[in-house]
Amino acid sequence: MKRYPVNFSHVGLSVPDINKAVKFYTEVMGWYVIMEPTDVTEDNSAIGVMSTEVFGENWGSYKIAHLSTGDGIGIEIFEFNNNEDPDNNFKYWETGIFHYAVQDPNIEELVEKIKEHGGKQRMPIKEYYPGEKPYKMVYMEDPFGNLVEIYTHSYELTYSYGDY
Repeated sequence: MKRYPVNFSHVGLSVPDINKAVKFYTEVMGWYVIMEPTDVTEDNSAIGVMSTEVFGENWGSYKIAHLSTGDGIGIEIFEFNNNEDPDNNFKYWETGIFHYAVQDPNIEELVEKIKEHGGKQRMPIKEYYPGEKPYKMVYMEDPFGNLVEIYTHSYELTYSYGDY
């Protein structure tokens, strides 16, 4: 049976303050709210049972909000009661997802907006193919310590060139 590419649906981000996160992601990234922050409790509701199946027993409660990017990718934001703010949220050597990536042709403006709202720039903006193509990228941290990579051009255009 021939396989087809599976579409990306959403990514879940854990943050220490869901209201601040919704404000940041809507005002800085331009994402829109699908579902306002909502409380979920450990009970017999469908979401309560599903959460227990994922997190195990005695998780208590959490807050959740749903946003969407301009191209329809979902952003599921969680605020857990026992949220920890690690000293180093960039453990690239550990298995798991270590960043999310966005695309904005005005990379310099987005970098400044993220910094103005409490984020950090982890590296200077770099050109992938200096003098040949105008493709740029940068790694940032959002104000909540989640790593975000920013591209000026689509993933396909950037990497289909063949090499660095």
